[in-house]
Amino acid sequence: MTDFKDRERAEEAKFAMDEETAFKLAARRNRLLGEWAAGKMNLTAEETDSYKKAVMQADFEEAGDEDVIRKLLGDLTAADTNISEADIRVKLEEMTIEAKRQLMGGS
Repeated sequence: MTDFKDRERAEEAKFAMDEETAFKLAARRNRLLGEWAAGKMNLTAEETDSYKKAVMQADFEEAGDEDVIRKLLGDLTAADTNISEADIRVKLEEMTIEAKRQLMGGS
């Protein structure tokens, strides 16, 4: 019985750790996306910092990435940039890889 309870606790701990890692990865990716988009919109350093936070907040609207994509597309379109939804999706994948690299590297 103890083996089962130990195994159950280990699985719960692993699940919690996986969830925390996924949250940190998404937050870092969104911050990187916000920084990229801010550069495309020629925002100042202060505006960029604020914008990165806004992109991270946008991810809490619904599950998945569509809320972040919608925010970026709307803002980039309003800023009269020539960036499409497909461009944003490609950048999202690139930033996911970069965020994983940074998290694994501890930076």
